[in-house]
Amino acid sequence: MSKNNLLIVWTNGDKDVAIKFPLLYGAVILERDYWKNAHLMLWGPSIKLAAFDSAIKEKLKEIQNTGVSMSACIVCVEEYEVIKELEELDIQIVHTGELLTTALKSDEWAVMTI
Repeated sequence: MSKNNLLIVWTNGDKDVAIKFPLLYGAVILERDYWKNAHLMLWGPSIKLAAFDSAIKEKLKEIQNTGVSMSACIVCVEEYEVIKELEELDIQIVHTGELLTTALKSDEWAVMTI
């Protein structure tokens, strides 16, 4: 069985890392048919970067426009007090552990952690 879905778990708060890997790759993966479905999950320090950096916000919108879905860890979002900022980005705020666990146990999902 071939995996057709990619879950990118982005936890790193470094802007250069974000731009050079998860956001760069995330922007092209559906358009180039690398994957049938893709989901970018924000967890930990990546949430602060997404909430406050205008270049990162712009890139996230571009990625969403390609069809990549996004979610953020509700616990982290609440701890960083950035609910409004993430909602404005149309990022679903959820208990991300559920999707991560499902993907890790699935034969249909590949999981990449940054």
